[in-house]
Amino acid sequence: MKVTIENKKGLNKDLKVFVDKKTMNTYMDEKYNEIKETVNLKGFRPGKVPKEILKRQFGKAVFSEVLDKILKETSTKALEENKIKPAGQPKLDLKTYGEDKELEYIISVTELPKVETKPIENIKFDQYTVKIDAKETDKRINEIAKNQPNFKDSSLDSKAKDGDLVVFDYTATVDDKPFKGGEGKNTQLTLGKDLFLKGFDKQLIGVKKGDEKIVEAVLPENFPEKDLINKKAKFNCIITSLKNPEKIVINDEFAKNLGAKDLKDLKLLISKQIKDEYKNSLERLSKNQILKELEKFKINEIPENLLEEEIKILSQGMKDDDAKKNRKNFEEVAKKRIKVGLILNEFGEQNKIKVTEQELQAEVQKQVRMMPGQEKMVIDFYQKNQSALASLRGTVYEEKIISAIKEKAKPNNKEVTKDQAEKILKDSQKNENENLKEKTDVKEKKVETKKTSSKKSSVKSPKLKPKIKKVSKK
Repeated sequence: MKVTIENKKGLNKDLKVFVDKKTMNTYMDEKYNEIKETVNLKGFRPGKVPKEILKRQFGKAVFSEVLDKILKETSTKALEENKIKPAGQPKLDLKTYGEDKELEYIISVTELPKVETKPIENIKFDQYTVKIDAKETDKRINEIAKNQPNFKDSSLDSKAKDGDLVVFDYTATVDDKPFKGGEGKNTQLTLGKDLFLKGFDKQLIGVKKGDEKIVEAVLPENFPEKDLINKKAKFNCIITSLKNPEKIVINDEFAKNLGAKDLKDLKLLISKQIKDEYKNSLERLSKNQILKELEKFKINEIPENLLEEEIKILSQGMKDDDAKKNRKNFEEVAKKRIKVGLILNEFGEQNKIKVTEQELQAEVQKQVRMMPGQEKMVIDFYQKNQSALASLRGTVYEEKIISAIKEKAKPNNKEVTKDQAEKILKDSQKNENENLKEKTDVKEKKVETKKTSSKKSSVKSPKLKPKIKKVSKK
């Protein structure tokens, strides 16, 4: 194989590839020998079919398969030997090809620009840790205790009041007729919360254990029996138990009921829980600071094909006139995205960052946990959609790169209180909204919010899948 570079214009290059006739014939012979062992033709023993017979029978199919193989191997090798990283898919223009002929073709490729990652070490960003005051931890534990149901049996002559737990059996009728779902055993209601049917609780105030009470209530819009919706039902309730709320004592026993070793351990767990609630949001701020710094890096030339692809994504769903009006804004956003993506990619390659199968599956499980009750649906989605799985891999890859950048860059470590963390996040959101409002009108705002506010960067490596243009046989 002989490769020469022609028409070098900036990032665009044409590579002429020449494969001699002898090499082509060697590939063809190997393929014929391969199919000779498997083909069955009448009048010939397996493995004994003459090459000429095979050529007449399978010549075109064999040549097409061999040509595809040679183009893939030689184009990949040509780019690797000349240290060219393609931005997008290279195009192949066949000049000379055919059985018992040499192969000559042109690879038209746009090269990724050279990216300098050394300045990353000088990037400054805020690295936050949240200091949780003991009062905050105690406040959270008291809230948990307040929401933990704890009741004790009331005295026999005690009457039900707001906050009490009433346990009852009931049978219900509409127009004196029973209906499906109109019976209940050991139904529990905490009076005052109005969680059963609207106005039901109030009618149980004053009942005692052993009482029989008729309660009237309108069946709701979401009632399963459609023909009974909004109809008044009578509930014949027999009160089987009445319990009064009892204040929970926050002690080691309380902590153990929540899964902690003791109260001290519970406080540590709750403190960590509060920290974690702010951790991800504050880390996103740090990440956005890093991405904004990367936007300032200088890259001499942005590949035109990548720019057009990104603009097409940004203007997706818009009318042609609106897309043209907003092209300048889209170009600015697209250039920043591409620049950041190229820098992240280069840094990832230089530092040999990869996403393992275990890391990818861990992220899938994370997505599963975020959809309780729909676990199977989420797992099936990623199993059947390779593009979604690839996108998830890209997200994990980017996060690993950002983590590696943080280790090399210069963090400005800040310890903040919970209140300070809330203010930082609130101010950050306010600034984002103001910047978005300044840049766009109402229609553009919808596009920008969807496409740019998340600051996602494209960090996927370009795929080598050449487009082949067959021109002529010589």
